[in-house]
Amino acid sequence: MAEHGAHITTASVADDQPSIFEVVAQDSLMTAVRPALQHVVKVLAESNPTHYGFLWRWFDEIFTLLDLLVQQHYLSRTSASFSENFYGLKRIVMGDTHKSQRLASAGLPKKQLWKSIMVLVLLPYLKVKLEKLVSSLREEDEYSIHPPSSRWKRFYRAFLAAYPFVNMAWEGWFLVQQLRYILGKAQHHSPLLRLAGVRLGRLTVQDIQALEHKPAKASMMQQPARSVSEKIKSALKKAVGGVALSLSTGLSVGVFFLQFLDWWYSSENQETIKSLTALPTPPPPVHLDYNSDSPLLPKMKTVCPLCRKTRVNDTVLATSGYVFCYRCVFHYVRSHQACPITGYPTEVQHLIKLYSPEN
Repeated sequence: MAEHGAHITTASVADDQPSIFEVVAQDSLMTAVRPALQHVVKVLAESNPTHYGFLWRWFDEIFTLLDLLVQQHYLSRTSASFSENFYGLKRIVMGDTHKSQRLASAGLPKKQLWKSIMVLVLLPYLKVKLEKLVSSLREEDEYSIHPPSSRWKRFYRAFLAAYPFVNMAWEGWFLVQQLRYILGKAQHHSPLLRLAGVRLGRLTVQDIQALEHKPAKASMMQQPARSVSEKIKSALKKAVGGVALSLSTGLSVGVFFLQFLDWWYSSENQETIKSLTALPTPPPPVHLDYNSDSPLLPKMKTVCPLCRKTRVNDTVLATSGYVFCYRCVFHYVRSHQACPITGYPTEVQHLIKLYSPEN
């Protein structure tokens, strides 16, 4: 049993296959970046709709374009997506043996590169758009004015009825693939990797050394462009590369910030913060026995502490909560601007008339 489960946490010497925890962690990384950026854009749009409203309206398209630049940059230079490179993984073309594997710095072949971009960028975009379409159709179905026999009505009702089962089958497909990966029956933890014709592996020492020396080598081998068209192409490549590098660096820093926010707003941490920063419960009003101006409280609750007689026209002092006769407490508060029992500062407007059920 231990031999079958050993590959879950560690890779053998002959196999560079990452553990299930590594591949799931890199999958969850990009899924966490999107809602975080979406929340930032929402805050900006609500604070200044004139200048930042378009970011919210076109967020899906803008995020997809930025994601395309980042993923193309990493796939062509590190043979991995942003999240895979973050966790020290790379994409290996299916069918390549250990000896014939390309270095990660060489990038993916064009065929596998564009397939990877399709599954990394295009499919998530289409899935988000489909979910928004389903949500809008459900709202339209609730407030629709189409007649019951409308063909369009029957069509999208059938679509809404079938979508949960299709989505369940899609998620189930991924779950089964992950279970097969855990049990060592599959080389891919995700069906999308199989569609792209690649599998995930760990970066080797040679890969890391090649990635570290690639920028210096590229700058040394760079030749000046000879024609105007070559200069334009070179400038465009540098601009796109610079944008992609800036985005990737920002994402790398943002990932740590995102993990910090996730920890900060977690339920366990919030309970700890509340226990450390919560103010102590204030004590009840203290009777000032040592003050000669403060009369002792009577034992009977129906007796006024000031006149020592049964209360008439019960009135509560909102500052302290004690009850007196209206005439007694009114004259005392007007003269002393304080509660007769606690000594708390108070005013006449803090007197509140009490009504009994008999009244």
